[in-house]
Amino acid sequence: MTSPVSAAASAHRDGIVAARHLARWLALAAAPTFAIMAVLTAMIGDDPADMLCAAGHGSVLGGMVPMYLLMSAFHSAAWLRLIAERRGGGGG
Repeated sequence: MTSPVSAAASAHRDGIVAARHLARWLALAAAPTFAIMAVLTAMIGDDPADMLCAAGHGSVLGGMVPMYLLMSAFHSAAWLRLIAERRGGGGG
């Protein structure tokens, strides 16, 4: 029979493992979500938010589509880490 203290410690460890697992999947969801948002924004276009976000007037990075593409690129680290682990290069 396990003591209440060891049962609580085990439940705490299980909660930490579950939280880490959820965080990993959420990290994997970010890049494709932003990529989909970029495609949808490019297809739909002419949104009033584009006027607000295009403050650069002529800047290559003005508007929502480039912003979503940059956010997708910045959040791709989770995918690169997953690919490296699958290829056996996950040293950490």
